Amino acid sequence: MSFKSIIHDMKGELGSISRKGFDGKFGYGMRSRSHRVVQDSSVPVDVFGQSCWANMPPELLRDVLMRIEASESTWPPRKNVVVCAGVCRNWREIMKEIVKPPEISCKLTFPISLKQPGPRNSLLQCYIKRNRSNQTYYLYLCLNQASNDDGKFLLAARKCRRPTCTDYIISLNGNDVLKGSSTYIGKLRSNFLRTKFTVYDAQPPNAGAKVTKSSSTMLINMTQVSPRVPAGNYPVAHISYELNVLGSRGPRRMQCVMDAIPASSIEPGGVAPTQTEFLHSNLDTFPSLLFFRSKSTRSESFRSEPLSEQKDEMLVLRNKSPRWHGQLQCWCLNFNGRVTVASVKNFQLAASPLNGVGGQEHENVILQFGKVGKDVFTMDYQYPISAFQAFVICLSSFDTKIACE
Repeated sequence: MSFKSIIHDMKGELGSISRKGFDGKFGYGMRSRSHRVVQDSSVPVDVFGQSCWANMPPELLRDVLMRIEASESTWPPRKNVVVCAGVCRNWREIMKEIVKPPEISCKLTFPISLKQPGPRNSLLQCYIKRNRSNQTYYLYLCLNQASNDDGKFLLAARKCRRPTCTDYIISLNGNDVLKGSSTYIGKLRSNFLRTKFTVYDAQPPNAGAKVTKSSSTMLINMTQVSPRVPAGNYPVAHISYELNVLGSRGPRRMQCVMDAIPASSIEPGGVAPTQTEFLHSNLDTFPSLLFFRSKSTRSESFRSEPLSEQKDEMLVLRNKSPRWHGQLQCWCLNFNGRVTVASVKNFQLAASPLNGVGGQEHENVILQFGKVGKDVFTMDYQYPISAFQAFVICLSSFDTKIACE
């Protein structure tokens, strides 16, 4: 049997598995299906356990999986990579080494990719759809240049108004956006005036992060099994909007202080914290997330030290100032065709230079967000922020700023 035939036969068997249950269990897929991730801990490994693939020589297996990973570079075919990682421990370990983080691969493959920094030197294109009826926002990965493409579901957020603040609950499951859900990964909270926001991560962004106690933290801890996993709300960013003398007619001014990202991360050779696994014990039932577990201690799952130990400044992002277009009678920014509708919500963020002196790296757009249609917005981001961080920053733009507009 030729090597090409081996690849073809394996893909055929993977497709059989997908039809028999992975499309339901590994629903981390397309918008046409329900907005959900893994909901069942059972994995149809018997199909492979009784096949010739179970006892393949390690060298041959690695070569086959590498070719599958290389050939299935886009969604929806890339779900075969997720299927391979969920077959058994041996396959998981190999796929852990093969699949690179978005910073290197420029791809979002597994749910943990949403917590990892985006690609260097290129924007990863996504879009957000708003459902006004239930105050829910859905993040999708763009699969082509059309703003209405059948994108791959990534994250969901639900807006919860409270007497003194507004919360946006972030979940991996679009059908279960609750604080107590096993797919809860963080939240965005505003002040009363909705001019200042705090981004909370459900797991520590680095080994020295401190948890903020709240009622939602207590709710998560009730389902916590392992005392080694400090589930809770960890502040990872602060967003503020400044007074605009032109009100709603003028562009907004915003600043984002990324507590967990050093300012040096945007420099050549700079490094940003990279989460390598989900730490919450209540996520252990998910096969697609489980393969990120390692035999090392949980504190080793971070690739950087806390900023207090690095003695480094935090990364500060500021919006680029638009220019007034006399003919169009509106404020304009160059979104390179990614934004088509004028809106006060539109913005581009770049790194703020330290001491007022900046280089080319401070001109690069790290995050841009803008309107392209009714309740449809593009969201493009790159290193050093993650899809999760980019999403919550964009969510802050939806709220009316009482004191600024």
